[in-house]
Amino acid sequence: MTTTHHDLAAIAADLAPTGTLRASVNLGNPVLAQGTPEAPGGITVDLATEIGRRLGLPVETLCFDAARKSYEAMADGRADLCFLAIDPAREKEVAFTSPYVVIEGVYAVPRDSPLVTVEDVDAPGVRVGVKQGSAYDLHLTRTLAHATVVRGAEGVDVFRTLDLEAGAGIRQPTAAYVAAHPEVRLIDGRFMEIRQAVGTTTARTPETIAYLTALVEDLKKNGFVTDALHRSHQDPALVAP
Repeated sequence: MTTTHHDLAAIAADLAPTGTLRASVNLGNPVLAQGTPEAPGGITVDLATEIGRRLGLPVETLCFDAARKSYEAMADGRADLCFLAIDPAREKEVAFTSPYVVIEGVYAVPRDSPLVTVEDVDAPGVRVGVKQGSAYDLHLTRTLAHATVVRGAEGVDVFRTLDLEAGAGIRQPTAAYVAAHPEVRLIDGRFMEIRQAVGTTTARTPETIAYLTALVEDLKKNGFVTDALHRSHQDPALVAP
């Protein structure tokens, strides 16, 4: 990346007008972040730290338990950076880079459920539990023609608590839940690819947005993203192409 010191100073001032890079981190997605609000870790924390390092900015993490809350912090000006799934419903407020990680959205159903394929889920009378405001909530709300979306704090939890026909979630924690609960199984395949990207507000300059996009591409190519996934015990195959 060929950026002059003058360019970097202008980007830093545009991206972090307070002088500190405030990064909104979603601890509700265990692939992207782990730990506590006082001591968060994971790939998103590593990305925020590296962006701050390259721009000569101190970094402050603001931690939330849901993507919806992380998005709101970005939208109302409490955060300068966010780490969210690319979704049309968010693009009015958030300018996204290319994705750095791609996660699958999957369904869990009762072991004896007649639902076998992803397509089977979209049927009259099928209720699907989702985490409110998540990427898969937004996606399924748009795309399910017959099934009903039921929102809660966690997709799998609302599925079990309300005895729904299906629960939606990201593959890794949903598979872990299924492994611990033999009365539940995963439906083969995925209902969506969740493309996780770095985001900032659409009010930033084109130069700032271009810099972040190029930086994400650089961090994928140089192995930073793969290493960060390794360090946080996540599958390095999740790196976006």
